[in-house]
Amino acid sequence: MAKLNINQRTIFELLSDKESFFLVPDYQRPYAWDEVECSTLWDDVHSFAIPNSDPSSFDENDEYFLGPIVIFKNDSEKLEVIDGQQRLTTLILLLRAFYHAFGSDMLDNVSNNVKSRIEQCLWKTKMLEPDKSSRKIDSEVATYKDKSELIDILKTGIAPKEFESRYAKNYRFFQDKIIDFKNKSPNYFLYLPFRIMENCILLPIRSDSQDTALRIFSTMNSRGKSLSDSDIFKAQLYKAFSDDDNGERFIVSWRRLENVCLRIFGHDNDNPTDEIFTRYMYFERAKRGISDSRVGGLRKFYEADSYKLLRKDYKQTFSNIKALAEFWNDVANQDETRFSDRILGRFFVLKYAPNSMWTYITSVYFLQNRDSAGLLDDEKFYIFLTKIMAFTLMYTIMGNGVVQFRTPIFSAMINIIRGTEVTFTKFAPSTIGLENALREYIFSNSKPITKAMLVWYAFNDDAQNLIRPLETEFQIEHIYAKNRTPYTLRVDDIGNKSILESSINIRASDYRFQDKAKYYLGLVPKKPATNIHELQALAKANQDFTEQDITRYNTAYRKNY
Repeated sequence: MAKLNINQRTIFELLSDKESFFLVPDYQRPYAWDEVECSTLWDDVHSFAIPNSDPSSFDENDEYFLGPIVIFKNDSEKLEVIDGQQRLTTLILLLRAFYHAFGSDMLDNVSNNVKSRIEQCLWKTKMLEPDKSSRKIDSEVATYKDKSELIDILKTGIAPKEFESRYAKNYRFFQDKIIDFKNKSPNYFLYLPFRIMENCILLPIRSDSQDTALRIFSTMNSRGKSLSDSDIFKAQLYKAFSDDDNGERFIVSWRRLENVCLRIFGHDNDNPTDEIFTRYMYFERAKRGISDSRVGGLRKFYEADSYKLLRKDYKQTFSNIKALAEFWNDVANQDETRFSDRILGRFFVLKYAPNSMWTYITSVYFLQNRDSAGLLDDEKFYIFLTKIMAFTLMYTIMGNGVVQFRTPIFSAMINIIRGTEVTFTKFAPSTIGLENALREYIFSNSKPITKAMLVWYAFNDDAQNLIRPLETEFQIEHIYAKNRTPYTLRVDDIGNKSILESSINIRASDYRFQDKAKYYLGLVPKKPATNIHELQALAKANQDFTEQDITRYNTAYRKNY
């Protein structure tokens, strides 16, 4: 049965303990607090210790709770910090800044007593003297440069401007606050560090094993703490790999995975590594034949059966996730050594899909059908992407939302695992029904499906070249200008729209077609030609674009689709 030692302690009691040597292990997040969090901490402890700027109004029995920390003693007799490193590290920096502020004029007994207490919190002592080379905290997750700066700060109390780590920036912040406080209230100076050490409380939760500590960590963070799901998964994987003496190699691989996910998902995702675990989850769901459209939380899925995927099947799971991340990285980079241009063209269209379900089923397809080199059969993959693209557009036009979309997609995922051809005939409307829906659908600019259809139509042209990079931004272009007459009732038809690079940005809404054609062809100074072949062809072949052309393109959309 797991044993826990939970006993609230003052800052001084915790840090001055002879056993207290805290280690931030390399599977944790790096130190991330900045001035916002440090300012909040300073304001909180200052208003607590010096209420109403009057130290005499302080009640010596008052306590200020700073939160829990989760720790366990590892084989090296160090206390690994599973949760609470941000708070703990910042408190040590704060106390070091106070220690540095003691002047040569502060030699009285009270000053020496407070200074001695800070020394016991920061360093081990020998013969009543602090050994400044034996600090109370270390970090395995910090970079070599950042860690070197932390060591120098704790040893010398100096953080020169060339020190750029968060440790240094936060330490300088506290120095400025302390100097200002000391100058304004010199008689109160000793009260603040003393009361922080003696009246501010931490709740150390000390477990008898790393497993127990990680479970506590997981439970606490499932109740509103600010760690991502992938942080929890990282800790579970690290423990599994460490049992095989591969912990260090895992950390190197994990950092590489985080960097890849940051590049491809970081632009619109606060926790980009979570995204690759989400995409992999659908592969595991399909393997188990789960067609239920109700998808639970990411963490809940992986913690099933005591984190079986991350503990028992950890090698295969992590290998699959790394391969999946590299696949999507190559998609984002439009890697021609891996994909043909027609495959990359399909990906360009799918990027504008009105929901993200295509990324999940494509992840399942890749993991199930890749060869030993991680590659896919080009012809089969092209057909698969075409079906997914067509079904996504069609299902949206028929008025189905993402919830309804899950049923056919989840069914198709299971078929992929079973080796059955992906078809959506069971869910497809009649040809007449689709034509009617296309005719009646209002493709307003505010609907994501509108841009998706325009990109699809552009790439349905065999003469359309691949556009690089994948992140190229497009806007919706009205070929027949909005403010021209007499066709104002038709200008919002999809037959009057195309995609146009945002960098070209034709600002005027009443340009004649001949004027717009110059933009399309790159004949306007400092404006490049469009890469959309449809617009270039229109500009070269037509003197004008009329209502008849809008009607013709409306028909073309229905016919080609």
